[in-house]
Amino acid sequence: MNRRSFISTAAASGAAAWFSTDRAFSTEKISLSAGDVILFQGDSITDSGRNKKDPVANEGLGRGYPSFIAADLHRDHEQLKLQIHNRGISGHKVPDLAKRWDRDCIDIKPRILSILIGVNDIWHKLNGNYDGTAEVYRDGFAALLERTKKSLPGTTLAICEPFVLMSGTVKQNKDKWFPEFDTRRQYALEVSDNAGAIWVPFQKMFDDAVAAGTKPDDLAGDGVHPTQAGAMLMAETWRKSVGI
Repeated sequence: MNRRSFISTAAASGAAAWFSTDRAFSTEKISLSAGDVILFQGDSITDSGRNKKDPVANEGLGRGYPSFIAADLHRDHEQLKLQIHNRGISGHKVPDLAKRWDRDCIDIKPRILSILIGVNDIWHKLNGNYDGTAEVYRDGFAALLERTKKSLPGTTLAICEPFVLMSGTVKQNKDKWFPEFDTRRQYALEVSDNAGAIWVPFQKMFDDAVAAGTKPDDLAGDGVHPTQAGAMLMAETWRKSVGI
Protein backbone atom coordinates (compact mmCIF):
# COMPACT_ATOMS: atom_id res chain seq x y z
CA MET A 1 0.00 0.00 0.00
CA ASN A 2 1.48 3.38 -0.94
CA ARG A 3 1.58 6.34 1.41
CA ARG A 4 -1.38 8.20 -0.08
CA SER A 5 -3.74 5.20 -0.09
CA PHE A 6 -2.62 4.08 3.39
CA ILE A 7 -3.30 7.47 4.93
CA SER A 8 -6.65 7.69 3.18
CA THR A 9 -7.69 4.31 4.62
CA ALA A 10 -6.34 5.04 8.09
CA ALA A 11 -8.13 8.36 8.27
CA ALA A 12 -11.53 6.73 7.81
CA SER A 13 -13.85 7.09 10.78
CA GLY A 14 -13.82 4.45 13.49
CA ALA A 15 -14.61 4.04 17.16
CA ALA A 16 -11.66 4.79 19.43
CA ALA A 17 -10.86 2.26 22.10
CA TRP A 18 -10.75 3.04 25.85
CA PHE A 19 -11.34 6.69 26.76
CA SER A 20 -11.39 9.41 24.14
CA THR A 21 -8.42 11.71 23.70
CA ASP A 22 -9.84 13.25 20.55
CA ARG A 23 -8.94 16.81 19.69
CA ALA A 24 -9.81 18.74 16.57
CA PHE A 25 -6.90 19.24 14.23
CA SER A 26 -5.45 22.73 14.27
CA THR A 27 -7.46 25.25 12.25
CA GLU A 28 -4.75 27.88 12.73
CA LYS A 29 -1.45 27.66 10.93
CA ILE A 30 1.73 28.30 12.89
CA SER A 31 3.68 31.06 11.22
CA LEU A 32 7.16 29.75 10.53
CA SER A 33 10.17 32.00 10.01
CA ALA A 34 13.47 31.50 8.26
CA GLY A 35 15.80 29.26 10.25
CA ASP A 36 13.20 28.14 12.78
CA VAL A 37 14.29 25.18 14.89
CA ILE A 38 12.00 22.16 15.32
CA LEU A 39 13.04 19.54 17.88
CA PHE A 40 11.71 16.00 18.32
CA GLN A 41 12.26 14.36 21.69
CA GLY A 42 11.42 10.95 23.08
CA ASP A 43 12.48 7.32 23.17
CA SER A 44 13.12 4.64 20.52
CA ILE A 45 9.94 5.50 18.60
CA THR A 46 11.43 8.94 17.95
CA ASP A 47 15.06 7.80 17.87
CA SER A 48 14.44 5.17 15.17
CA GLY A 49 18.11 4.78 14.32
CA ARG A 50 19.00 8.48 14.22
CA ASN A 51 22.59 9.68 14.40
CA LYS A 52 23.53 9.89 18.08
CA LYS A 53 27.31 10.12 17.63
CA ASP A 54 27.39 13.61 16.16
CA PRO A 55 23.82 14.92 15.80
CA VAL A 56 23.24 17.96 13.65
CA ALA A 57 20.15 19.56 12.16
CA ASN A 58 18.53 18.00 9.09
CA GLU A 59 20.87 15.00 8.92
CA GLY A 60 20.70 11.49 10.33
CA LEU A 61 17.13 11.89 11.56
CA GLY A 62 16.45 8.14 11.54
CA ARG A 63 13.77 6.04 9.86
CA GLY A 64 10.78 7.14 11.92
CA TYR A 65 8.10 9.80 11.93
CA PRO A 66 10.54 12.75 12.46
CA SER A 67 12.29 11.95 9.18
CA PHE A 68 8.98 11.88 7.27
CA ILE A 69 7.90 15.16 8.86
CA ALA A 70 11.25 16.76 8.07
CA ALA A 71 11.15 15.69 4.43
CA ASP A 72 7.65 17.12 3.99
CA LEU A 73 8.47 20.39 5.78
CA HIS A 74 11.62 20.95 3.75
CA ARG A 75 9.61 20.31 0.59
CA ASP A 76 6.79 22.67 1.57
CA HIS A 77 8.97 25.39 3.12
CA GLU A 78 12.22 25.05 1.19
CA GLN A 79 12.91 28.77 1.32
CA LEU A 80 12.84 28.86 5.13
CA LYS A 81 15.83 26.54 5.64
CA LEU A 82 14.25 25.01 8.74
CA GLN A 83 16.60 23.43 11.27
CA ILE A 84 15.09 20.09 12.33
CA HIS A 85 16.63 18.02 15.11
CA ASN A 86 15.94 14.53 16.44
CA ARG A 87 17.21 13.91 19.98
CA GLY A 88 15.18 10.82 20.87
CA ILE A 89 17.10 8.07 22.66
CA SER A 90 15.99 4.44 22.74
CA GLY A 91 14.89 3.20 26.15
CA HIS A 92 14.41 6.62 27.70
CA LYS A 93 11.77 7.56 30.24
CA VAL A 94 10.74 10.94 31.67
CA PRO A 95 13.57 10.94 34.26
CA ASP A 96 16.09 10.29 31.48
CA LEU A 97 14.82 13.27 29.52
CA ALA A 98 15.13 15.45 32.61
CA LYS A 99 18.80 14.49 33.07
CA ARG A 100 19.77 15.60 29.58
CA TRP A 101 17.25 18.40 29.07
CA ASP A 102 19.63 21.38 29.14
CA ARG A 103 21.92 19.89 26.50
CA ASP A 104 19.30 18.23 24.34
CA CYS A 105 16.53 20.81 24.52
CA ILE A 106 17.13 24.13 26.29
CA ASP A 107 20.45 24.78 24.55
CA ILE A 108 18.92 24.01 21.15
CA LYS A 109 16.25 26.72 21.65
CA PRO A 110 13.51 25.16 19.51
CA ARG A 111 10.68 27.21 18.03
CA ILE A 112 8.57 24.03 18.16
CA LEU A 113 9.27 21.23 20.64
CA SER A 114 7.59 17.86 20.12
CA ILE A 115 7.73 15.23 22.90
CA LEU A 116 6.61 11.61 22.72
CA ILE A 117 7.40 9.81 25.97
CA GLY A 118 5.70 7.26 28.19
CA VAL A 119 5.80 3.73 26.83
CA ASN A 120 9.10 2.86 28.55
CA ASP A 121 7.84 4.36 31.80
CA ILE A 122 5.43 1.43 32.01
CA TRP A 123 7.27 -1.19 29.90
CA HIS A 124 10.43 -1.03 32.02
CA LYS A 125 8.27 -1.28 35.12
CA LEU A 126 6.60 -4.42 33.78
CA ASN A 127 10.05 -5.87 33.07
CA GLY A 128 11.18 -5.17 36.63
CA ASN A 129 13.75 -2.56 35.59
CA TYR A 130 11.96 0.51 36.95
CA ASP A 131 9.58 1.25 39.78
CA GLY A 132 8.03 4.55 38.67
CA THR A 133 4.27 4.78 39.14
CA ALA A 134 1.79 6.49 36.84
CA GLU A 135 1.85 9.43 39.23
CA VAL A 136 5.65 9.62 39.04
CA TYR A 137 5.26 9.80 35.26
CA ARG A 138 2.62 12.54 35.50
CA ASP A 139 4.49 14.69 38.00
CA GLY A 140 7.86 14.29 36.31
CA PHE A 141 6.39 15.16 32.91
CA ALA A 142 4.62 18.21 34.33
CA ALA A 143 7.84 19.40 35.98
CA LEU A 144 9.75 18.94 32.72
CA LEU A 145 7.26 21.09 30.81
CA GLU A 146 7.24 23.76 33.51
CA ARG A 147 11.02 23.89 33.38
CA THR A 148 10.87 24.19 29.60
CA LYS A 149 8.31 27.01 29.64
CA LYS A 150 10.40 29.01 32.11
CA SER A 151 13.55 28.65 30.03
CA LEU A 152 11.90 28.88 26.59
CA PRO A 153 8.76 31.00 26.95
CA GLY A 154 8.44 31.49 23.19
CA THR A 155 8.54 27.79 22.33
CA THR A 156 5.41 26.03 21.07
CA LEU A 157 4.94 22.67 22.79
CA ALA A 158 3.47 19.64 21.03
CA ILE A 159 2.78 16.68 23.30
CA CYS A 160 2.28 13.38 21.50
CA GLU A 161 -0.07 10.78 22.96
CA PRO A 162 1.72 7.61 24.10
CA PHE A 163 0.30 4.62 22.26
CA VAL A 164 0.36 0.85 21.91
CA LEU A 165 -1.35 -1.48 19.49
CA MET A 166 -2.86 -4.87 20.22
CA SER A 167 -0.08 -6.89 18.63
CA GLY A 168 3.18 -8.52 19.63
CA THR A 169 4.27 -8.16 23.24
CA VAL A 170 1.37 -5.88 24.15
CA LYS A 171 -1.22 -8.38 22.95
CA GLN A 172 0.58 -11.22 24.72
CA ASN A 173 0.68 -9.29 28.01
CA LYS A 174 -2.41 -7.11 27.76
CA ASP A 175 -3.57 -7.94 31.30
CA LYS A 176 -0.34 -6.41 32.60
CA TRP A 177 -0.41 -3.35 30.34
CA PHE A 178 -4.00 -2.41 31.10
CA PRO A 179 -5.62 -0.50 32.70
CA GLU A 180 -2.41 1.20 33.87
CA PHE A 181 -1.39 2.28 30.36
CA ASP A 182 -4.74 4.04 29.93
CA THR A 183 -4.12 5.90 33.19
CA ARG A 184 -0.76 7.05 31.91
CA ARG A 185 -2.29 8.24 28.63
CA GLN A 186 -4.88 10.19 30.60
CA TYR A 187 -2.11 11.78 32.64
CA ALA A 188 -0.23 12.72 29.47
CA LEU A 189 -3.34 14.52 28.23
CA GLU A 190 -3.78 16.32 31.55
CA VAL A 191 -0.14 17.41 31.57
CA SER A 192 -0.45 18.63 27.98
CA ASP A 193 -3.61 20.62 28.68
CA ASN A 194 -2.19 22.15 31.86
CA ALA A 195 0.88 23.29 29.94
CA GLY A 196 -1.20 24.80 27.13
CA ALA A 197 0.44 22.46 24.63
CA ILE A 198 -0.81 21.14 21.32
CA TRP A 199 -2.08 17.55 21.65
CA VAL A 200 -1.17 15.00 18.99
CA PRO A 201 -3.64 12.05 19.35
CA PHE A 202 -1.52 9.10 18.23
CA GLN A 203 -3.48 6.43 20.14
CA LYS A 204 -6.77 7.59 18.70
CA MET A 205 -5.18 7.77 15.26
CA PHE A 206 -4.06 4.13 15.48
CA ASP A 207 -7.37 3.02 17.01
CA ASP A 208 -9.25 4.62 14.12
CA ALA A 209 -6.95 3.01 11.57
CA VAL A 210 -7.56 -0.43 13.11
CA ALA A 211 -11.31 0.19 13.29
CA ALA A 212 -11.21 1.07 9.60
CA GLY A 213 -9.64 -2.30 8.75
CA THR A 214 -5.87 -1.95 9.09
CA LYS A 215 -4.26 -4.84 10.97
CA PRO A 216 -2.41 -3.82 14.15
CA ASP A 217 0.65 -5.81 13.03
CA ASP A 218 0.85 -3.68 9.90
CA LEU A 219 1.21 -0.59 12.09
CA ALA A 220 3.46 -1.91 14.87
CA GLY A 221 4.60 -5.53 14.84
CA ASP A 222 5.52 -5.66 18.52
CA GLY A 223 2.69 -3.34 19.56
CA VAL A 224 5.09 -0.50 20.39
CA HIS A 225 7.48 0.34 17.54
CA PRO A 226 5.77 1.58 14.36
CA THR A 227 6.36 0.06 10.98
CA GLN A 228 7.13 2.44 8.12
CA ALA A 229 3.39 2.59 7.41
CA GLY A 230 2.74 3.47 11.05
CA ALA A 231 5.44 6.14 11.03
CA MET A 232 4.02 7.72 7.87
CA LEU A 233 0.59 7.89 9.47
CA MET A 234 2.14 9.49 12.57
CA ALA A 235 3.85 12.12 10.42
CA GLU A 236 0.59 13.00 8.69
CA THR A 237 -1.29 13.28 11.97
CA TRP A 238 1.47 15.31 13.61
CA ARG A 239 1.41 17.93 10.86
CA LYS A 240 -2.38 18.19 10.96
CA SER A 241 -2.38 18.51 14.75
CA VAL A 242 0.43 21.05 14.95
CA GLY A 243 -0.76 23.06 11.97
CA ILE A 244 2.38 23.34 9.88
